[in-house]
Amino acid sequence: MSLNAHIAELAEKHKLLERRIAEEASRPGSDDLEIRRMKQEKLKLKEQISRLAISEVHH
Repeated sequence: MSLNAHIAELAEKHKLLERRIAEEASRPGSDDLEIRRMKQEKLKLKEQISRLAISEVHH
């Protein structure tokens, strides 16, 4: 898998998590711990995307 394809895959996962977070947050009786877990996962994906994008620029 090329680096660009990997970045695109991670970006798609990030977008899906964003949607899931919004859906969970809008639900009555939403699970705050699950939302926090998803937000942490989303942040990790964003950081990974940034690192990969930077490494691509430097190669």
